Amino acid sequence: MKILVNCDLPFALAHGGAAIQIRQTMAALSQLGVTVEPLRWWDENQTGDLIHYFGRMPAGQIRFAHQKKIKVVMAELLTAQGSRSPAQLWRQKLISRTIAQLAPRNFTAAFKWDAYGLADACVANTVWEAHLMNYLFGAPKECVHVVPNGVEEVFFNSPAVAREKWLVCTATITERKRVLELARAAVAAQTPLWIVGRAYAESDPYAQKFFTLARQQPQLIRYEGAITDRARLAQIYRAARGFVLLSTMETRSLSAEEAAACACPLLLSDLPWARSTFSGGAEFCRVTDSVAATAARLRHFYDAADRLPSPARPATWTDVARQLQTIYEQVLTRD
Repeated sequence: MKILVNCDLPFALAHGGAAIQIRQTMAALSQLGVTVEPLRWWDENQTGDLIHYFGRMPAGQIRFAHQKKIKVVMAELLTAQGSRSPAQLWRQKLISRTIAQLAPRNFTAAFKWDAYGLADACVANTVWEAHLMNYLFGAPKECVHVVPNGVEEVFFNSPAVAREKWLVCTATITERKRVLELARAAVAAQTPLWIVGRAYAESDPYAQKFFTLARQQPQLIRYEGAITDRARLAQIYRAARGFVLLSTMETRSLSAEEAAACACPLLLSDLPWARSTFSGGAEFCRVTDSVAATAARLRHFYDAADRLPSPARPATWTDVARQLQTIYEQVLTRD
């Protein structure tokens, strides 16, 4: 069994959890003895039994793969769709079905809706996204599998230490993650907050507003950029009073699960991804533009953090790889 891995977005263009997910998945599969390598688009002699595509693979490429007897497993992060209300999802489904029926095929091909019906299996991070793959895109239920993200062993193995004063948020500094809004709420609530991460570009206007606030409030907002040392990051989670992520859209936050592995209390956006991932052992905050409302919830969490139960233990990357290996084997033995 030889697995070829491909994805939508080059790592060099946008850092984040997707890159970590793909790297860790490949490494864990290799440790299980599975032959896995990146799909080399320039190598016409490369061979493989199955393509694991992280994203929505173009339908035409799936058909080409099938012509060469190569199976396709597709794993798209439905970040935007997974954060919409039932009414918004119903409208999206109605609009997409109408366009598919009335618009020319060469126009609808750009949306790659057909991919879900053509892939040999689809992988969702959460039960909610598995539902959306069927509800929005028509993926057959029997072909959709729920496989969580994993967490590196360094986070499970980090020793317990006394909790310090800082809440921690590990996130890219961008509008979707609402880092600036969280920092403003922390100032209003007088809750010390440590932001770990970096912007996609230092010149980004949103990031510049956050940098300015951090300089103005050094006693409450701690910012030193990204931390690439995973052992140090695990120590930060262990010592944090709590972990906070109040993004508007998410699929399944790797940083939240890393914090959970370190038994760090969690405060997350009250959205389907968070509820389905952390049904117990986490607190939730409504996504709102009101600084006062967010500050009140943040203060309540800060004061209660040392009495909150630890989040449920997340999966390891080895657990994830074993689940994927089983899916690959099922797909490859299917006619």
